[in-house]
Amino acid sequence: MKANQATYPVRAMCRLLGVSVSGFYAWDERPLSKRALQDVALTAKIHAIHRRSRESYGVPRIHAELADEHGVHVGRKRVARLMRAAGLRGVSRRRFVRTTVADVHADLPADLVDRNFRIGELDRLWVADITYVPTWAGFLYLAIVLDACSRKVVGWAMENHLRTELVLAAMDMALAQRRPQGVIHHSDHGCQYTSFAFGKRCREMGVMPSVGSVGDAYDNAMAESFFATLECELLDRRCFHTQSQAKLAIFEWLEGWYNPHRRHSSIGYRSPVTFELTLMGKRTPHSVHPVPRADATGATP
Repeated sequence: MKANQATYPVRAMCRLLGVSVSGFYAWDERPLSKRALQDVALTAKIHAIHRRSRESYGVPRIHAELADEHGVHVGRKRVARLMRAAGLRGVSRRRFVRTTVADVHADLPADLVDRNFRIGELDRLWVADITYVPTWAGFLYLAIVLDACSRKVVGWAMENHLRTELVLAAMDMALAQRRPQGVIHHSDHGCQYTSFAFGKRCREMGVMPSVGSVGDAYDNAMAESFFATLECELLDRRCFHTQSQAKLAIFEWLEGWYNPHRRHSSIGYRSPVTFELTLMGKRTPHSVHPVPRADATGATP
Protein backbone atom coordinates (compact mmCIF):
# COMPACT_ATOMS: atom_id res chain seq x y z
CA MET A 1 0.00 0.00 0.00
CA LYS A 2 2.84 2.37 0.84
CA ALA A 3 4.42 1.82 -2.55
CA ASN A 4 1.15 2.49 -4.40
CA GLN A 5 -0.09 5.37 -2.24
CA ALA A 6 0.54 7.92 -4.98
CA THR A 7 -1.39 5.86 -7.53
CA TYR A 8 -4.47 4.58 -5.68
CA PRO A 9 -6.59 6.04 -2.85
CA VAL A 10 -5.64 4.71 0.56
CA ARG A 11 -9.27 4.02 1.49
CA ALA A 12 -9.83 1.95 -1.65
CA MET A 13 -6.71 -0.14 -1.00
CA CYS A 14 -7.67 -0.64 2.65
CA ARG A 15 -11.14 -1.77 1.68
CA LEU A 16 -9.71 -4.16 -0.95
CA LEU A 17 -7.17 -5.69 1.44
CA GLY A 18 -9.47 -5.77 4.43
CA VAL A 19 -7.47 -3.48 6.76
CA SER A 20 -8.51 -0.34 8.60
CA VAL A 21 -7.44 3.11 7.43
CA SER A 22 -6.38 4.05 10.95
CA GLY A 23 -4.32 0.87 11.18
CA PHE A 24 -2.47 1.71 7.96
CA TYR A 25 -1.61 5.26 9.12
CA ALA A 26 -0.53 3.96 12.52
CA TRP A 27 1.83 1.51 10.80
CA ASP A 28 3.09 4.22 8.43
CA GLU A 29 3.99 6.59 11.26
CA ARG A 30 5.54 3.93 13.46
CA PRO A 31 9.39 4.14 13.50
CA LEU A 32 11.42 1.23 12.18
CA SER A 33 12.24 -1.48 14.66
CA LYS A 34 15.81 -2.07 15.80
CA ARG A 35 15.96 -5.22 13.68
CA ALA A 36 14.73 -3.38 10.58
CA LEU A 37 17.33 -0.61 11.10
CA GLN A 38 20.04 -3.25 11.39
CA ASP A 39 18.81 -4.85 8.17
CA VAL A 40 19.11 -1.49 6.38
CA ALA A 41 22.72 -1.04 7.55
CA LEU A 42 23.56 -4.65 6.75
CA THR A 43 22.06 -4.37 3.26
CA ALA A 44 24.28 -1.34 2.58
CA LYS A 45 27.38 -3.39 3.53
CA ILE A 46 26.17 -6.27 1.35
CA HIS A 47 25.73 -3.90 -1.61
CA ALA A 48 29.27 -2.56 -1.14
CA ILE A 49 30.79 -6.07 -0.97
CA HIS A 50 28.81 -7.18 -4.02
CA ARG A 51 30.05 -4.19 -6.04
CA ARG A 52 33.65 -4.74 -4.90
CA SER A 53 33.42 -8.37 -6.00
CA ARG A 54 32.50 -7.18 -9.49
CA GLU A 55 28.97 -8.44 -8.79
CA SER A 56 30.22 -12.03 -8.67
CA TYR A 57 29.84 -13.00 -4.99
CA GLY A 58 26.90 -15.05 -3.77
CA VAL A 59 25.74 -15.69 -0.21
CA PRO A 60 28.68 -17.82 1.10
CA ARG A 61 31.43 -15.39 0.07
CA ILE A 62 29.52 -12.28 1.15
CA HIS A 63 28.84 -13.98 4.48
CA ALA A 64 32.60 -14.66 4.89
CA GLU A 65 33.51 -11.11 3.84
CA LEU A 66 31.12 -9.60 6.39
CA ALA A 67 32.72 -11.62 9.18
CA ASP A 68 36.38 -11.13 8.19
CA GLU A 69 36.45 -7.55 6.91
CA HIS A 70 33.57 -5.91 8.80
CA GLY A 71 33.37 -7.96 11.97
CA VAL A 72 29.66 -8.60 11.31
CA HIS A 73 28.63 -12.08 12.42
CA VAL A 74 25.15 -12.94 11.18
CA GLY A 75 23.50 -16.07 9.83
CA ARG A 76 23.76 -17.09 6.19
CA LYS A 77 19.99 -17.26 5.93
CA ARG A 78 19.75 -13.60 6.93
CA VAL A 79 22.31 -12.64 4.30
CA ALA A 80 20.41 -14.69 1.72
CA ARG A 81 17.12 -12.99 2.67
CA LEU A 82 18.58 -9.48 2.39
CA MET A 83 20.30 -10.26 -0.91
CA ARG A 84 17.07 -11.67 -2.30
CA ALA A 85 15.15 -8.57 -1.18
CA ALA A 86 17.80 -6.31 -2.76
CA GLY A 87 17.84 -8.29 -6.04
CA LEU A 88 21.49 -9.31 -5.63
CA ARG A 89 22.89 -12.65 -6.72
CA GLY A 90 26.22 -14.24 -7.55
CA VAL A 91 27.30 -15.45 -10.95
CA SER A 92 27.05 -19.10 -11.94
CA ARG A 93 29.48 -21.18 -13.94
CA ARG A 94 28.93 -22.42 -17.46
CA ARG A 95 30.15 -25.64 -19.03
CA PHE A 96 33.91 -25.75 -19.63
CA VAL A 97 35.19 -26.01 -23.21
CA ARG A 98 38.45 -27.86 -23.86
CA THR A 99 41.07 -26.20 -26.07
CA THR A 100 44.13 -28.46 -25.90
CA VAL A 101 44.61 -31.32 -28.37
CA ALA A 102 46.51 -34.49 -27.51
CA ASP A 103 49.47 -35.76 -29.51
CA VAL A 104 48.77 -39.47 -29.91
CA HIS A 105 52.40 -40.17 -30.85
CA ALA A 106 54.00 -38.41 -27.87
CA ASP A 107 55.69 -40.23 -25.00
CA LEU A 108 53.52 -39.25 -22.03
CA PRO A 109 55.00 -38.52 -18.61
CA ALA A 110 53.65 -40.56 -15.72
CA ASP A 111 50.60 -39.48 -13.73
CA LEU A 112 52.19 -38.38 -10.44
CA VAL A 113 48.96 -36.99 -8.99
CA ASP A 114 46.31 -39.68 -9.53
CA ARG A 115 43.56 -37.08 -9.01
CA ASN A 116 44.79 -36.27 -5.49
CA PHE A 117 44.90 -32.47 -5.48
CA ARG A 118 44.80 -32.09 -1.69
CA ILE A 119 48.28 -30.69 -1.00
CA GLY A 120 49.23 -29.10 2.33
CA GLU A 121 52.42 -27.32 1.18
CA LEU A 122 53.15 -24.59 -1.31
CA ASP A 123 55.08 -25.36 -4.49
CA ARG A 124 54.71 -29.12 -4.23
CA LEU A 125 52.07 -29.44 -6.97
CA TRP A 126 51.28 -27.05 -9.80
CA VAL A 127 48.41 -27.63 -12.21
CA ALA A 128 48.36 -26.08 -15.67
CA ASP A 129 46.03 -25.68 -18.62
CA ILE A 130 45.07 -23.42 -21.54
CA THR A 131 41.82 -21.68 -22.42
CA TYR A 132 40.70 -19.41 -25.23
CA VAL A 133 39.35 -15.87 -25.00
CA PRO A 134 37.13 -14.73 -27.90
CA THR A 135 37.65 -11.19 -29.20
CA TRP A 136 36.52 -9.36 -32.33
CA ALA A 137 40.14 -9.59 -33.53
CA GLY A 138 40.31 -13.37 -33.16
CA PHE A 139 41.04 -15.80 -30.34
CA LEU A 140 43.46 -14.98 -27.55
CA TYR A 141 44.89 -17.94 -25.62
CA LEU A 142 45.65 -17.92 -21.90
CA ALA A 143 47.94 -20.47 -20.24
CA ILE A 144 48.11 -20.62 -16.45
CA VAL A 145 50.06 -22.40 -13.72
CA LEU A 146 48.15 -22.77 -10.45
CA ASP A 147 49.49 -23.77 -7.04
CA ALA A 148 47.27 -26.62 -5.83
CA CYS A 149 47.75 -25.73 -2.17
CA SER A 150 46.74 -22.04 -2.22
CA ARG A 151 44.86 -21.88 -5.55
CA LYS A 152 47.10 -18.93 -6.50
CA VAL A 153 47.96 -18.38 -10.16
CA VAL A 154 51.74 -18.33 -9.96
CA GLY A 155 52.38 -18.13 -13.70
CA TRP A 156 50.44 -17.10 -16.78
CA ALA A 157 50.96 -16.03 -20.37
CA MET A 158 48.73 -14.78 -23.21
CA GLU A 159 49.30 -15.08 -26.96
CA ASN A 160 47.31 -15.37 -30.19
CA HIS A 161 48.66 -18.88 -30.84
CA LEU A 162 48.69 -22.32 -29.19
CA ARG A 163 52.35 -23.17 -29.74
CA THR A 164 54.53 -24.63 -27.01
CA GLU A 165 56.07 -21.20 -26.35
CA LEU A 166 52.81 -20.19 -24.66
CA VAL A 167 52.98 -22.81 -21.92
CA LEU A 168 56.74 -22.35 -21.57
CA ALA A 169 56.21 -18.64 -20.89
CA ALA A 170 53.64 -19.42 -18.20
CA MET A 171 55.93 -21.95 -16.52
CA ASP A 172 58.94 -19.63 -16.76
CA MET A 173 56.95 -16.93 -14.95
CA ALA A 174 56.03 -19.41 -12.21
CA LEU A 175 59.65 -20.54 -11.87
CA ALA A 176 60.90 -16.96 -11.65
CA GLN A 177 58.37 -16.05 -8.97
CA ARG A 178 58.51 -19.17 -6.80
CA ARG A 179 61.88 -20.89 -7.38
CA PRO A 180 60.58 -24.30 -6.31
CA GLN A 181 62.53 -27.45 -5.53
CA GLY A 182 61.08 -30.64 -6.94
CA VAL A 183 57.64 -29.33 -7.84
CA ILE A 184 55.22 -31.52 -9.82
CA HIS A 185 53.79 -29.81 -12.91
CA HIS A 186 50.48 -31.54 -13.75
CA SER A 187 48.52 -30.98 -16.97
CA ASP A 188 46.24 -32.72 -19.43
CA HIS A 189 47.36 -34.58 -22.58
CA GLY A 190 47.74 -31.40 -24.64
CA CYS A 191 50.52 -31.61 -27.20
CA GLN A 192 52.12 -28.45 -25.78
CA TYR A 193 52.74 -30.20 -22.44
CA THR A 194 54.01 -33.45 -23.99
CA SER A 195 56.35 -31.76 -26.48
CA PHE A 196 60.12 -32.28 -26.46
CA ALA A 197 60.77 -28.57 -25.75
CA PHE A 198 58.53 -28.57 -22.68
CA GLY A 199 60.05 -31.78 -21.33
CA LYS A 200 63.56 -30.38 -21.86
CA ARG A 201 62.70 -27.22 -19.94
CA CYS A 202 61.31 -29.29 -17.06
CA ARG A 203 64.49 -31.35 -16.86
CA GLU A 204 66.65 -28.21 -16.88
CA MET A 205 64.72 -26.65 -13.98
CA GLY A 206 64.17 -29.77 -11.88
CA VAL A 207 60.40 -29.79 -12.50
CA MET A 208 58.64 -33.17 -12.55
CA PRO A 209 56.09 -33.24 -15.42
CA SER A 210 52.88 -35.17 -14.92
CA VAL A 211 49.80 -35.74 -17.08
CA GLY A 212 46.49 -37.37 -16.28
CA SER A 213 46.46 -41.10 -16.94
CA VAL A 214 42.90 -41.26 -18.24
CA GLY A 215 42.50 -38.01 -20.09
CA ASP A 216 39.07 -36.90 -18.86
CA ALA A 217 37.93 -33.78 -17.03
CA TYR A 218 38.73 -35.15 -13.56
CA ASP A 219 42.43 -35.55 -14.34
CA ASN A 220 42.95 -31.78 -14.32
CA ALA A 221 39.83 -30.68 -12.50
CA MET A 222 41.46 -27.88 -10.50
CA ALA A 223 42.75 -25.99 -13.55
CA GLU A 224 39.44 -26.44 -15.35
CA SER A 225 37.59 -25.19 -12.27
CA PHE A 226 39.73 -22.05 -12.35
CA PHE A 227 38.85 -21.43 -16.01
CA ALA A 228 35.17 -21.93 -15.24
CA THR A 229 35.48 -19.19 -12.61
CA LEU A 230 37.30 -16.90 -15.05
CA GLU A 231 34.64 -17.40 -17.69
CA CYS A 232 31.61 -16.82 -15.50
CA GLU A 233 33.09 -13.85 -13.61
CA LEU A 234 34.81 -12.07 -16.51
CA LEU A 235 34.69 -13.54 -20.00
CA ASP A 236 30.94 -14.18 -20.16
CA ARG A 237 30.24 -10.63 -18.99
CA ARG A 238 32.55 -8.69 -21.32
CA CYS A 239 32.91 -8.22 -25.05
CA PHE A 240 36.47 -7.48 -26.20
CA HIS A 241 37.02 -5.55 -29.42
CA THR A 242 40.78 -6.10 -29.44
CA GLN A 243 43.18 -8.60 -27.96
CA SER A 244 44.87 -5.76 -26.07
CA GLN A 245 41.59 -5.05 -24.28
CA ALA A 246 41.26 -8.72 -23.36
CA LYS A 247 44.85 -8.89 -22.08
CA LEU A 248 44.38 -5.84 -19.87
CA ALA A 249 41.07 -7.10 -18.47
CA ILE A 250 42.48 -10.56 -17.69
CA PHE A 251 45.61 -9.05 -16.13
CA GLU A 252 43.49 -6.83 -13.87
CA TRP A 253 41.24 -9.75 -12.92
CA LEU A 254 44.14 -12.08 -12.15
CA GLU A 255 46.49 -9.75 -10.30
CA GLY A 256 44.01 -7.15 -9.06
CA TRP A 257 41.17 -9.43 -7.94
CA TYR A 258 41.64 -13.21 -8.10
CA ASN A 259 45.02 -13.66 -6.38
CA PRO A 260 44.77 -10.96 -3.69
CA HIS A 261 41.05 -10.80 -2.94
CA ARG A 262 38.78 -13.52 -4.33
CA ARG A 263 37.62 -15.92 -1.62
CA HIS A 264 37.72 -19.69 -2.18
CA SER A 265 35.50 -22.17 -0.39
CA SER A 266 38.22 -24.82 -0.62
CA ILE A 267 40.67 -22.76 1.49
CA GLY A 268 38.25 -21.54 4.14
CA TYR A 269 36.82 -18.62 2.14
CA ARG A 270 40.17 -16.84 2.06
CA SER A 271 41.96 -15.39 -0.93
CA PRO A 272 45.06 -17.18 -2.30
CA VAL A 273 47.38 -14.41 -1.07
CA THR A 274 45.80 -14.37 2.41
CA PHE A 275 45.98 -18.16 2.60
CA GLU A 276 49.68 -18.15 1.70
CA LEU A 277 50.40 -15.44 4.28
CA THR A 278 48.63 -17.59 6.86
CA LEU A 279 50.84 -20.55 5.97
CA MET A 280 53.93 -18.37 6.10
CA GLY A 281 52.88 -17.18 9.54
CA LYS A 282 52.94 -20.77 10.79
CA ARG A 283 56.14 -21.64 8.97
CA THR A 284 58.26 -19.96 6.32
CA PRO A 285 58.39 -22.19 3.22
CA HIS A 286 61.74 -22.12 1.45
CA SER A 287 59.94 -21.86 -1.87
CA VAL A 288 57.98 -18.64 -1.30
CA HIS A 289 59.70 -15.49 -2.54
CA PRO A 290 58.57 -11.92 -3.22
CA VAL A 291 56.61 -11.82 -6.46
CA PRO A 292 58.18 -9.64 -9.18
CA ARG A 293 55.85 -7.24 -10.93
CA ALA A 294 54.52 -8.46 -14.27
CA ASP A 295 53.07 -6.51 -17.15
CA ALA A 296 49.91 -7.38 -19.06
CA THR A 297 51.82 -9.77 -21.36
CA GLY A 298 53.03 -11.93 -18.50
CA ALA A 299 56.67 -10.83 -18.79
CA THR A 300 58.72 -10.23 -15.65
CA PRO A 301 61.82 -8.08 -15.34
